[in-house]
Amino acid sequence: MPEALVIIDIQNDYFPGGTMEVVGAEDAAQNARTLLNAYRRQGKLIVHIQHISTREGATFFLPGTSGVEIHTSVQPLADEKIVTKNSPNSFRGTELDKLLEENGIKKITFCGMMSHMCIDATVRAAFDKGYSCVVAADGCATRDLGHDGVDVPSRMVHAAYMAALGAVYAQVTSTQEIMGQLDR
Repeated sequence: MPEALVIIDIQNDYFPGGTMEVVGAEDAAQNARTLLNAYRRQGKLIVHIQHISTREGATFFLPGTSGVEIHTSVQPLADEKIVTKNSPNSFRGTELDKLLEENGIKKITFCGMMSHMCIDATVRAAFDKGYSCVVAADGCATRDLGHDGVDVPSRMVHAAYMAALGAVYAQVTSTQEIMGQLDR
């Protein structure tokens, strides 16, 4: 089955010193890098998603800043596609679906940031479009959240979103398991 790797928003603002730091960015990026190298070796389609904020009052991914740049750990090669987006869903208002269709892609492996926003929105949209979806849970990261006086640690936010995606929308697994499947 023709497949692609879609790397979502692994951008400088999510790393230490960035304006929207997520917990575990470095570890997630290293796992994404492992997948990136494997997909490159196998000549599979790789798509980098780059979020550029256009929303008034946005505080991160601002055009012209270093924070908006794709992190060096997953730096695209000249022949790899970069799709820019302005909302959490990587399909909304972008050429992502067209690019995948033109390449006959049926299966997508996802990694990136943030689990509770762009990963969730994009994987659900991909499922709705009929793609077979895989999420490298350890290739994703998120941040601590809170609601109604309840603090929710990033570990719990991530687990809740991976559990929800894994229930219906995707095979949620590890980088190591994906690597094993690629070698088959």
